[in-house]
Amino acid sequence: MEKTEQIYINPATLTQVLSKKLGTDVINANYQTKQLHGGTLGDVRLVTGTAETADHRSIPYEVVWKTQKKWERPGDPDSWRREYDFYSSDFSAAFTDSLRSPKCYATKLHGDDEIEIWMEHIDGVSGSNLTIEALEQAAEEWGRFQGRLRCRLDLDLGLHQHPGKLEFGDVSWLGNTGFMEREFRQWTSDTEEYRYLYSSTCSLPEHLRRMLITTQQESQTIFSNIKRLPVVLSHRDFWIENIFYSQDSKIHLIDWDCVGWGFAGEDIASLIADDTDVAYLDEYYRRLVPAYRRGLSGGLSGGGGLSECMDVAPNESFLIPEMIIIKFGYRFLQKFMFSQSPSAKNRQITALQKIYEMQETGAERA
Repeated sequence: MEKTEQIYINPATLTQVLSKKLGTDVINANYQTKQLHGGTLGDVRLVTGTAETADHRSIPYEVVWKTQKKWERPGDPDSWRREYDFYSSDFSAAFTDSLRSPKCYATKLHGDDEIEIWMEHIDGVSGSNLTIEALEQAAEEWGRFQGRLRCRLDLDLGLHQHPGKLEFGDVSWLGNTGFMEREFRQWTSDTEEYRYLYSSTCSLPEHLRRMLITTQQESQTIFSNIKRLPVVLSHRDFWIENIFYSQDSKIHLIDWDCVGWGFAGEDIASLIADDTDVAYLDEYYRRLVPAYRRGLSGGLSGGGGLSECMDVAPNESFLIPEMIIIKFGYRFLQKFMFSQSPSAKNRQITALQKIYEMQETGAERA
């Protein structure tokens, strides 16, 4: 829920931010804040007001102010400050006009336990208001970005070993390729969901229960196959709430605390299944995988994609059905277990059933 309340902002910081944003010397500014979203570890606020410039102009403004306290994601202890590292780097040089992160006006590191980021407020459509056409554009643009960036790298860098330098600066802060596997192992390490799946009281339809069990039992082989996919830069929180479609038909991505090296298709698996209305799961799979594949291989942009440095088969599925099970199978199971109403439980069964059908048909559906 959005909240409006007055929070103290350092005047020197605010005038510095606004001077950079407005491209002129700001000497004073009033402000009010509105909480956009956040929690015990992070706080994101829209800051609005009027800036007074040295040449006696009054200019209305809006910026986003994000603070994040230190916390530790299992297996990824630097996640809490990664967005600070992202915006403090020259990484924005890798983006294009059609796909980018918000502009950053200032970053601050407070000791070793808190970050502060001031950035552009994106005025656009996000979340469940995104159309399938906008999502197709996001999938294609992200694939094109991954392909172009992958081809700009020296293929001898050894991406699986977490390279520390690209042409636009140090990127040793990027996460490594083990992100997806670490998360899966956490779900299957004697959790309540794991015990329920193997129990006699599990009331999932048997073929869906077997799908989850088989994925766990064959996970070593599945991950071996995933690791044969192209290594690309992955957002790893690529879902509808982090995608904005602006009025000028451009794609903007927010929340970069998980960014790192991953595998082709990993982000699209998230886009298809993360908080998606189950009625659209199969349509998202049918439409977003080909859009992503077009972008990754150069597609409609006239080149510059992954196909220039390695082949992408016309029907390549990138093991996306398997990735969806790995990333979201246990989440659907958890919701099934704890849902109070039959209709809520049925939604999780429907989601798992559609994933089962994706896996059964594989590349033919893509």
